[in-house]
Amino acid sequence: MSASTPITIVARWQPASESYDDVLAVIRELRPKSLAEPGCLGYEVYQGMDQPRTVLLLEHYRDAEALEAHKQSEHYQALVVGRVLPMLADRKVEILQARA
Repeated sequence: MSASTPITIVARWQPASESYDDVLAVIRELRPKSLAEPGCLGYEVYQGMDQPRTVLLLEHYRDAEALEAHKQSEHYQALVVGRVLPMLADRKVEILQARA
């Protein structure tokens, strides 16, 4: 992964059935904090049409350094690692880098 190339994250979260609303509440708190990071270029949240209890996060970062800063941020550690991950039944994350 080139350090200066923009990075896109596709995170597919499947909350445990009883935790869906709680996960959405945490995302509402997480999104503006992530967007305020200097290296975050975009942070979109989607609901699956064919799987309505699936949450898809589409995140864009300036480069690999910005992504690492996001993952080490206080809000990521507290909200994602500390609160969301224990509420998920499944999680898949793809890290994409643009190619010419």
